Amino acid sequence: MRKLILITNPGSASRKYALYDGEQLLVKLHFEFEGTKIVCTLSDDEGRKDKETVAIKTLDEAVGEVDRILHREHYLSDKNKLAAAVIRVVAPGDYFVTDHIVDDEFMKQLEIAAERNPIHVPNTKNEIVCMLDVFKDTKIIAVSDSAFHWDKPDTMKYYSFDIELANKFQIKRYGYHGLSYGYISRYMKEQGILPEKLVAMHLGSGSSVSAIYAGRAMDNSMGYTPLEGVAMSTRIGTIDAMAAIELKKALKIKDDTEFEFYLNKKCGLLGLSGISDDLREVIKGRDEGRLRPMLAHSIFVYRIQSYIGTMAASLGGVDALVFAGTIGERSNEVRRFICQKLGYLGFKIDETKNLNPEFTNHHALISDSRSKPIYIVETDETAQMIYQAQKFLSDEE
Repeated sequence: MRKLILITNPGSASRKYALYDGEQLLVKLHFEFEGTKIVCTLSDDEGRKDKETVAIKTLDEAVGEVDRILHREHYLSDKNKLAAAVIRVVAPGDYFVTDHIVDDEFMKQLEIAAERNPIHVPNTKNEIVCMLDVFKDTKIIAVSDSAFHWDKPDTMKYYSFDIELANKFQIKRYGYHGLSYGYISRYMKEQGILPEKLVAMHLGSGSSVSAIYAGRAMDNSMGYTPLEGVAMSTRIGTIDAMAAIELKKALKIKDDTEFEFYLNKKCGLLGLSGISDDLREVIKGRDEGRLRPMLAHSIFVYRIQSYIGTMAASLGGVDALVFAGTIGERSNEVRRFICQKLGYLGFKIDETKNLNPEFTNHHALISDSRSKPIYIVETDETAQMIYQAQKFLSDEE
């Protein structure tokens, strides 16, 4: 019997969907604006790629088009119905450290989370409302991006204020990118290369560093929200609370949501460089000798190096490093710069392997022969969502 699962990934400027039969990808749909019109690109595992203009005016209407197109292309029918739809949830709160079937209680909790984190949660909430309207008889599974990290010790969960207040108001270091780190741990175990003490980096527009002990979470650089930690494309990363308060005053920002938008969307590489949130543009500006891009690149690299040291301390040492995420997988320069100061931990990159990684399945070894292992792992958050959804459905049966 087919077990069709639809993955939804709502972004601020696009909507992405993928239909799976078990763990086999059948088709992807990508909705985005081209000028004033919305276009949908359909691609499948056989190399087909079709683009069409769709008769909708907002991305929130994309779910209805997904249903129409999948039926038109005979992926869905009266006999082939969805077993479930799956969406990633990035939200603070104890409730969201586990996966859930979307129901009234879930929507109530999501409403509370939207007030706590108005940057990440509203898009998720709107997408779920649309899914409920279009796929009325389909289970919607909300998979947690924090679940992997909830195994970590209490020492790594709490900030240094009253524990009773932390528990009452659920202000804790939840950690994120858990789907990516969950996939990395599972993949490395399957390949027989998972070490006892692993420091992994998910580097992209959002970036984080994690400590993983025997495949289980020890710590993550992100905290209550994905804002904490290393400098990112547009997120500020860790900042002194008093410095943040003074910054808000200096900008004459009265509204908390407006200030949260500033910290999430106007800082990081964009704020530091003054030119772009794209690391490639920052590197180009650095190579041209421009001071702010030079500083932005240095801070980006240094903060990652610093958190690697923190994670190594939490593990009591480190046996291997992993680079993942768009930047981690594609930028040989970033990998080289980060590893330059890691000799004290026993790591040295092989320049030739780093420039031209040779992949076995979804990983490549780029370390020098005298070094502890340094890997690139092609992470797959969608595969992890499918894995968790399948497990969730199996546990319910």
